[in-house]
Amino acid sequence: MTGTVYLVGAGPGDPGLLTLKGKMLLELAEVVIYDALVSPPILAMINPQAERVFVGKYRGWHSLPQAQITELLVTKAREYQTVVRLKAGDPFIFGRGGEEEAGLQEAGIAVQVVPGISAGLAVGFPLTHRQVSSSVVLVTGHEAVEKSEASVNWAALAQGADTLVIYMGMHRLAQITAALMRGGRAGETPVCVVQWGTWPQERRLFGTLATIHDLVTQAGFTAPAMVVVGEVVRLQRL
Repeated sequence: MTGTVYLVGAGPGDPGLLTLKGKMLLELAEVVIYDALVSPPILAMINPQAERVFVGKYRGWHSLPQAQITELLVTKAREYQTVVRLKAGDPFIFGRGGEEEAGLQEAGIAVQVVPGISAGLAVGFPLTHRQVSSSVVLVTGHEAVEKSEASVNWAALAQGADTLVIYMGMHRLAQITAALMRGGRAGETPVCVVQWGTWPQERRLFGTLATIHDLVTQAGFTAPAMVVVGEVVRLQRL
């Protein structure tokens, strides 16, 4: 009899933001397959008898290719009854949880999803606000390399949403901000970069579309970081 794989969102880092169900599953797990950006306090909640397997990824380096991670999940589900796939943030928001779910279902493995708070929802800004933001878009700054062409239309987004929350955008920040300005977004639009959001070492850097790339370079801000674009950023500074 095969087990069940639980795709568990670990949230943005603060252990207090992990769901109760996520914590329960970590305590019951027989094996936990976890990502790079899961915080140490959350890893400390794992059943001490559970097998742990690190499958983290950083830009330019993957401990395992995605296809092999899915194969590993299938293998472990045939060995154990309770398999936790622990993913930073939410499994279904730029977490490749959909790919893993599809692979598990194709292999006949039972899978359940436990949502987590995505990093983009934990940046500390009111992403919507009746006075300044009636729409918000969560968008990746790093599309799959195997795509034949990019699908993010930055020019359209420049005019299409009041607030933009950009994941994995630090490496291409100069290109992204330039594309937004070419699309008609004002250079003085406020921007905040939130590095290590909700972790003890969280840092914030404020600027505008026209200045944020230079400010990031000068301050030495690197990933992991979220980029928030829009008038809601001004609310944090009042």
